[in-house]
Amino acid sequence: MSNRLNIAKTDSAAYKAMLGLVSYLQNISLNHTWQELIKIRASQINGCAHCLDLHTRDAVKLGEKSQRIYLLNAWREALELFSFEEQVILQITEEITLVNQKGLSEETYNKAKKLFTEKQIAEIIMTAIIINAYNRIGISTLMPISKG
Repeated sequence: MSNRLNIAKTDSAAYKAMLGLVSYLQNISLNHTWQELIKIRASQINGCAHCLDLHTRDAVKLGEKSQRIYLLNAWREALELFSFEEQVILQITEEITLVNQKGLSEETYNKAKKLFTEKQIAEIIMTAIIINAYNRIGISTLMPISKG
């Protein structure tokens, strides 16, 4: 398949607004490794090849272990590879990505409140929302993956 339209060129104002959200992520307290785990997990669920390619590469550049990336889709069966904080972050990511199922559950939110500040919870939620928006752009426009 070839990509469709390039939203960055076709509707530059909208894409510029999305880039503002990316800039926001550069300045939050949530560490970049956790941000990449959120981006990869949401992209796995949504099936966005472009975002999976981009964010797995970014995670590797940050020093993420390949085993954790390979097993991220099965993190519940590989709990020993992910800290409790990461498990809660991944649970939040999945519940937001699959918002039509039940949304962010009270149980998950209460776990997060024990581990993170309200600001950090907001950052986790916003990171998940932003990657979900980018997944929808990538999938609907057939954004290509890199060539190597």
